[in-house]
Amino acid sequence: MLKKLSIRNYALIDALDIDFYSGFSSITGETGAGKSIILGALSLILGQRADFRVIKDESRKAIIEGFFDISDYHLRSFFEEQDLEYEDGACILRREILSSGKSRAFINDTPVSLAQLKDLGERLIDIHSQYQNLLLGNDKFQLHVIDVWGHNNDLLLQYKSDFQNYKLAKKKLLKLQEERVEWKKEEDYLRFQLSQLVDAQLKEGEQEILEQEQKILSHAEEIKGELYTISQLASGDEGGILPILKTLISRAQGLLRIYPDLGELTGRLQSLYIELKDISAEISGKEDSICIDSERLVQVQDRLDMIYRLQQKHQVQTIEELLEVQSQLESRLERIDTSDEEIYALEKEIADRYILLLEISVKLTESRKLAAAEFSRLLEEKARLLGMPNLRFEVELVPRPEIDEMGAEQICFLFSANKNQSMQPVAEVASGGEISRLMLCLKALIAHVTVLPTIIFDEVDTGVSGEVADKMGDIMQEMSQYMQVISITHLPQVASKGRHHYRVYKQDTEISTQTHIEELKDRKRIEEIARMLSGAKLTDEAMNNARVLLGKNI
Repeated sequence: MLKKLSIRNYALIDALDIDFYSGFSSITGETGAGKSIILGALSLILGQRADFRVIKDESRKAIIEGFFDISDYHLRSFFEEQDLEYEDGACILRREILSSGKSRAFINDTPVSLAQLKDLGERLIDIHSQYQNLLLGNDKFQLHVIDVWGHNNDLLLQYKSDFQNYKLAKKKLLKLQEERVEWKKEEDYLRFQLSQLVDAQLKEGEQEILEQEQKILSHAEEIKGELYTISQLASGDEGGILPILKTLISRAQGLLRIYPDLGELTGRLQSLYIELKDISAEISGKEDSICIDSERLVQVQDRLDMIYRLQQKHQVQTIEELLEVQSQLESRLERIDTSDEEIYALEKEIADRYILLLEISVKLTESRKLAAAEFSRLLEEKARLLGMPNLRFEVELVPRPEIDEMGAEQICFLFSANKNQSMQPVAEVASGGEISRLMLCLKALIAHVTVLPTIIFDEVDTGVSGEVADKMGDIMQEMSQYMQVISITHLPQVASKGRHHYRVYKQDTEISTQTHIEELKDRKRIEEIARMLSGAKLTDEAMNNARVLLGKNI
């Protein structure tokens, strides 16, 4: 429930703090005193969009904070899903509005998006205004009311989950059918592309090997001639390095007998001779391996040309990428080959899911029928207390042409206020006052089956008086057994029912007009009710009537 509202630098409010309590509270004040301003500020911490023009002093930001006790409303999972800190049931919603037009939102001092703030706000407070009366003619709202009354939440969640799966399966089937049509158009071309790649018998790494072989074959004569020259320089009889090195070794060995210090160098010369001899032999071998083969060169060039054409065609650079293209083509053709079976399996799945949906929708329909009958009867009983003795109300279940995410039917609230009047949709025949009273009865009926902490009625009693106003106050008082109820009212009969009473008033200073609020107790409350009964002049009779109205509430 709402425990405290703090407002700073907003419209006609410089600084305002209000403590709220459980049960039923009433807020009164003259027209234009600022009740709507306070309600507007409250709506901002519930996620409504801000208008920077409400800032009182543009040199400072406007700040609205709401302090809530949510310990009894099972909201921990919401905080965990939103990655927000859950502080033992205490919750602070804050909104800051800057003169630049920007605004910031916070939940427990953590910055959040406006959508997150609104999502949580809708779980905490229902602000019922004249505008909300329009919902009574909305078929989705009507269906929601019956589902709330019928405790259909679990059944509806199951149905919606199954319906979502059903729709996804249908979407998947439609996509597959469309793809299959396109695939069939290009199937022959795909098979031709695949056959080219399969016939090519490509191997990973083949391109690099062929390109190296092509380079050698293209320069075979040059390579072979250079290898021969190198071989002759290394081992040729005339001027070759090996014969010269052999002579050096022989002379060095001859000196060893008389000059032993040359032993290490002689050994190194021998090692060098052996290594150079091996190198010379390998060079000769490579020379012998080089073949001048123009026929093989043509084969290699043809193979590479084929690879390059395929790469250009498929816009890739390597054989590995061509093999990936081949694999993709094989997969696509396999999908084409198996698409008929896949479509058949999906059609069967959709049919099975539809049967399951119908079974659940029948249960939902039966539950709604029972709920609709009971709800209509109880709403008529409550409405008669509010000055509509001939009211008839009926909840009509209208079958949908095709089931949708809400079930197999839509709801229509039918209404007649007079004996000789036929039942018609409530939005078409009910007057504004009748709709206000119907909405109050509706909210009262579903109050004990919802977990909404707080409801605020914004002048829902406009246009009524006397005994009807007194009964409206009784209904709000009854609702307060299940939730916190706050009523902004001009009727003394309603205001007197509250356990707590607040007065909103304006005060002029030398430089501005400011809105204030105070909680009324004892004589101040009697005087406020008396003013509402008699006007500006307080009479003894009005004071006595106020005392009678207040009774045990003072």
